Amino acid sequence: MTDRHHLLVHGSTFAAVGDRGDISGVRGGGSPDGLFVRDARHLSRWQLTVDGAVPEVLTPVADGDAARCVLVPRGGRLEPPAHTLFREQAVGDSSFVEVLRVTSNRPVPTTVRLAVTADADFTDQFELRSDHRTYVKAGAVRTRQVLDDGIEFTYRRAEWCSRTSITADPAPDAVEETGTGARRLVWTLDLAPHGTTELVLRVIARPHGDRRALRVPRSPAAVNEQLLQLEGAFAEGVAFPTGWPELAAACARGLADLAALQIPAAGPDGEELRVPAAGAPWFLALLGRDALLTSLFALPYRPGPAAATLLALAATQATGRGLSPLAQPGKIVHEVRHGELAHFGQVPFGRYYGSVDATPLFLILLGAYVELTGDTALARRLEPHARAAVGWMLDHGGLTSRGYLVYRADEGGLANQNWKDSPGAICCADGTRPTGAVMAAGAQGYAYDALRRTAGVARAVWSDQTYAALLEQAAADLRDRFQRDFWMPERSFPALALDGAGQQVDALASDAGHLLWSGLLDKEYGEVVGRRLLEPDFFSGWGVRTLAAGQPAYHPLSYHRGSVWPHDNALIALGLARYGLHDEARTVAHALVDAATATGHRLPEVLAGYGRDTHPEPVPYPHACVRESRSAAAPLALLTAVGGA
Repeated sequence: MTDRHHLLVHGSTFAAVGDRGDISGVRGGGSPDGLFVRDARHLSRWQLTVDGAVPEVLTPVADGDAARCVLVPRGGRLEPPAHTLFREQAVGDSSFVEVLRVTSNRPVPTTVRLAVTADADFTDQFELRSDHRTYVKAGAVRTRQVLDDGIEFTYRRAEWCSRTSITADPAPDAVEETGTGARRLVWTLDLAPHGTTELVLRVIARPHGDRRALRVPRSPAAVNEQLLQLEGAFAEGVAFPTGWPELAAACARGLADLAALQIPAAGPDGEELRVPAAGAPWFLALLGRDALLTSLFALPYRPGPAAATLLALAATQATGRGLSPLAQPGKIVHEVRHGELAHFGQVPFGRYYGSVDATPLFLILLGAYVELTGDTALARRLEPHARAAVGWMLDHGGLTSRGYLVYRADEGGLANQNWKDSPGAICCADGTRPTGAVMAAGAQGYAYDALRRTAGVARAVWSDQTYAALLEQAAADLRDRFQRDFWMPERSFPALALDGAGQQVDALASDAGHLLWSGLLDKEYGEVVGRRLLEPDFFSGWGVRTLAAGQPAYHPLSYHRGSVWPHDNALIALGLARYGLHDEARTVAHALVDAATATGHRLPEVLAGYGRDTHPEPVPYPHACVRESRSAAAPLALLTAVGGA
């Protein structure tokens, strides 16, 4: 079985299959293997054999919305294959469908024995990550029930119950035990001379609490038709740049991915919404920061996700500390999970509030949405939520007491709670990590912009001039403090953060570009920073590195200490344009578009930081999300920043 996986994504459902369309159920590694719905693996094995043997691959699965491959029985030059197998697979909403066609290559009748070995282990996604953790599941029971046309797997643990049903047309001739918990569905097929027989296998995944009347699409072709309709609706009315076809292609690919990444959520009154998931495979869930930035990038072209994201995050906004000390009143959620481990509190991410920047980004998106669309009704409806978010920034967030938004490492959760949230991402140039409270530079820029935009909404929509003036003064004071405390005059650059003692964390990092996007820096400082980001230690040729090369902390294959993130660069391009550095903005935009063009017009979550001068193709980061909403929306942000130039 190859290590190469192909992702099929449809809302909150995804499948990762190998080159021959199989699922092996391997644990660990950089990519999960199986069919997943709402954080649980509903198919852990799906392996085809022909006459008792694994077939050879003629045409492997290629990336796309459906998995197609061509297989033959193993043989040699003097023994041409007796038949050829054509597999086609796709995922729908909580479902998976496969059409398997077997074509005889002989002029006489032929008998073929096909078998599909299937299993559902219902493993939580958090168990499959390479963090070497184990989770106790006392009383958990797995059962299997043979159906007239297939098999049903069930998993129970206390009140938790999940099911996976597999049916086939025609029904299998037998369902055999394997001794491992898996079951083998077997068919004996009689093929006419050069004849073809077709099997259709359908899988329905029922996560805990899902009582919907689910229907499996009749075929992968039907799934493709549905996805094309979704993609078409998502791209309808968007004017792609005619003078820059590569950017146009990246925008089109990004919109198609965003259509597939829409997942269900609920609004403040329980209304059904569709919001951008963070990304597949590991983050097919609502993450506040990711959904907000994605919606901001798409806002000028597709405002619907912004409204849905604001409502979904308002519905999950913290109203008190609850079960977590991070759930402070007014705070916007970082992550929402629906899996078994979250349900039983074995991971903290059911509703997790470990983010210092989702709350100001919520206010930024609300202000930008009202300004662009004129939808004052939404601003009035969300006024209590927006005021609570401002209250969190001023009180629990630290703006009043410390002068800045502050976070502390969360034991059992995230050590860093800004966008660079991996351990060690916030560091000095020599790699030393700060201790105690952390005041990350980028988050201060978001806070400044949030205060200013909310002041605008308060004046124009809520008719509260006093409140607006207070927010404007708070923003001006923050700007003055920041340039005094964060600016490193010997380097002509802002510090990445301040530590608990107020000392500068002196790494040169791409977060400075976020300060351009938010407008926190004076024009003179902003121009210096913008030009510095395009110097060779920062700029790889594929984008701006998260950490400038040459510093001891730099590593081109580190998640946040030298890699290149498309969404990070999109914010930088918008910031460069804001400060009038249009040539620099175009340089960043062309680099990202070139990277997208080299990878089928799709930008991954993150790229390695190797320079284009020595590596003429972008080097992938080994564990990146293949489809990531912020990266999918990044070409739209580039279009906003530089137009079709």
